[in-house]
Amino acid sequence: MTKLQSQGREPFEAVDRTPEAQADGFATVRQAHESEMAEDYVELIAELIETRGEARPVEIAERLGVKPPTVTKNISRLKAAGLVRREPYRAIFLTDAGQDLAEICRRRHRVVVAFLLSLGIDKETAERDAEGIEHHVSGTTLEAFERRLNQK
Repeated sequence: MTKLQSQGREPFEAVDRTPEAQADGFATVRQAHESEMAEDYVELIAELIETRGEARPVEIAERLGVKPPTVTKNISRLKAAGLVRREPYRAIFLTDAGQDLAEICRRRHRVVVAFLLSLGIDKETAERDAEGIEHHVSGTTLEAFERRLNQK
C-alpha cells in the first residue's frame, strides 16, 4: 500500500493516452467553459420569448442570479457574436444563429435530464446537474444517452 492510499486517498490509475490526447481533452473542457455563458443566455432568452413573449434584461438577471450590469455586458458580447439583437430600452431577441444555438442547447438539456431521470435521479437534481453536464457532453455520449433511453 502506498503512502497516499494509506491516507485514504484514491490512487491515480495509469493513463493510457498520449500527452496530446490528454491535452486535447483538457482543451475541449476549456472550450466548453468558454461557450457556457452564451449557451445559457440564448437558451434562457428563447424560453422567455416562448413563455412570456419577450426577454427583458431584468428577467434574465433574475433567472441567472446575476446583476443587471452583468447581463448588459454579456448581451453586448452575444450581440457582437451575432446571436442576439437589441434596440435600446427594448427586449432582447435571438438572431437566426442564436435561435439555432438555443435549439441545440434545449435538445442537449432534454436528453441529459431524461437520461439522469432514467438512472433514478430526482427531477430537481437532474435539472440542476444537467445545467453543467449539457455544456460538456460530447455528441458521441449524447447519442449513447439517446440510444439507452430508446431501449426502454
